[in-house]
Amino acid sequence: MKKSSFKITQLDCPSEENIIKLKLSQFTSIKHLNFDIANRMLEVYHEDNLELIELALNELNLGSTLDNSVVSSKNIFNKEDDQSKVLWTVLLINFLFFIIEITTGLISHSMGLVADSLDMLADAFVYGISLFAVGGTIARKKSIARIAGFFQITLAIVGFIEILRRFITGDHLPDFSTMIIVSFIALFANGYCLYLLLKSKSKEEAHMKASMIFTSNDIIINLGVIFAGVLVFATNTRFPDLFIGSLVFVLVLQGAFRILKLSQ
Repeated sequence: MKKSSFKITQLDCPSEENIIKLKLSQFTSIKHLNFDIANRMLEVYHEDNLELIELALNELNLGSTLDNSVVSSKNIFNKEDDQSKVLWTVLLINFLFFIIEITTGLISHSMGLVADSLDMLADAFVYGISLFAVGGTIARKKSIARIAGFFQITLAIVGFIEILRRFITGDHLPDFSTMIIVSFIALFANGYCLYLLLKSKSKEEAHMKASMIFTSNDIIINLGVIFAGVLVFATNTRFPDLFIGSLVFVLVLQGAFRILKLSQ
């Protein structure tokens, strides 16, 4: 068994991780992939085909370079059940709060909550692609990625159109109390997800660290919507809500385009 380490300069979120996994799934000689998003590194545990693996990574244009390749005796087959259980829990929580936030967002006329709900949906899709497609064919994985990407793009475009309409026509003032209360609940939910990831037996593995980064970003967005709700109350205008909604929709759109790379 060899361990080949690659520096990948554009490895900054789980979407790139999934892109790489799909690209390398053609190699039966690869036994395990270990991602370190914080340091933009990838460790490939394999038996042979190093040159072809390096070529495949270069074709993704993510700025990959081979750092080193050494013989490894590390036991790479462990803790998978723990990872799967934690990630399924995080996925379900994200999807539940997508439903909660989009419902309360529409009722309270808050685009911040609606946009945050779509971000939660985007997270659920990323985790779902990783888990649901395990063991499936490459075509199946690409089909899932394609559906997820186009669905998110459609929702983001509809969201931008709605924000523009509200900006021009002057829609109802968002209910700032609902924005703050629901976002606080979502904040606690994401905090719980982060707690599950931190206490996981596999927390030191790069894939779990990537999930922690993803969940930490969700917490920042929750805080942004709460702050926007406070500004709506302080200014008695809808513009803080429209601004935070636009910002989150941009993030959702970027994530959607990354996911679409999986279908190429």
